[in-house]
Amino acid sequence: MDAKRKIAISGANGQLGLSLKEIAHLYEADYDFIYCSREELDIADTEQINAFFQEQKPDLFFNFAAYTNVDLAEEEKEKAFLINATGAENLAIACREANCHLIHISTDYVYPGIGQTAFKEDQAENELNVYGASKRAGEIAVLKTWNKSSVIRTSWLYSKHKNNFVKSMIRYGMERNVLTVVNDQIGSPTWTRDLLQSIFVLIQTDEPYGIFNYSNEGKCSWYDFAKSIMQLKEIDCQIKPIPTKEFPRPARRPGFSLMDKSKIKAQTQVDIPHWEASLKKMLSEY
Repeated sequence: MDAKRKIAISGANGQLGLSLKEIAHLYEADYDFIYCSREELDIADTEQINAFFQEQKPDLFFNFAAYTNVDLAEEEKEKAFLINATGAENLAIACREANCHLIHISTDYVYPGIGQTAFKEDQAENELNVYGASKRAGEIAVLKTWNKSSVIRTSWLYSKHKNNFVKSMIRYGMERNVLTVVNDQIGSPTWTRDLLQSIFVLIQTDEPYGIFNYSNEGKCSWYDFAKSIMQLKEIDCQIKPIPTKEFPRPARRPGFSLMDKSKIKAQTQVDIPHWEASLKKMLSEY
């Protein structure tokens, strides 16, 4: 019998970490999991990282730790880069020394944010906002440092955990009769569970390294997304569409961030669910 492989997870109290804890039992025959909160493992602290690797000796590392406050990042650029770029590089160095496969989560915000054709992995730019720039810097550092790294770009993550668009819409919809939501930002939502299950398929393939796009299938605006949430939860709240210019934010948002997923499909043969089907499934459990 093959020995179990050990997976360490940073940012374990975030959306992805908490979602992983829900489905980890599906993979416990093959993997042991070590969950690390931000307090337990600060990826910006090289001494902490080195001590952790020496003690735990993981075979794989899921980096779910990130600075994700897109608007505040415009003011806290140094902090965003410390976590999203320097922290990611620190992990890549440790993984290289330990011959540990690094799985690093990135974002659709590394793309230009304009266009009408789904972006392929080689079309990244880092001009959109500070958050996107910090995540792109992290990607570059990871891939330059350690060739056994998988960078997975995802978009519009939601789950029943922590703060996200779905939970916010349900809360606001219960409190108000009318909500305005932007209708000129196009992308695709991603249920954390679908992303995680695809990651487990990817890491078992022969060449899991490099950059991969992953989101649910289909495309929509935030307005479309909000309408579906209200309909599925049967919340009596009118959703009104508005353009982005009527909802100014400190950080510039992509008008178009749909991602081409042909690479991960070819690598894993996974059947990616449509965003509406996944939303319905998630809400049935919420």
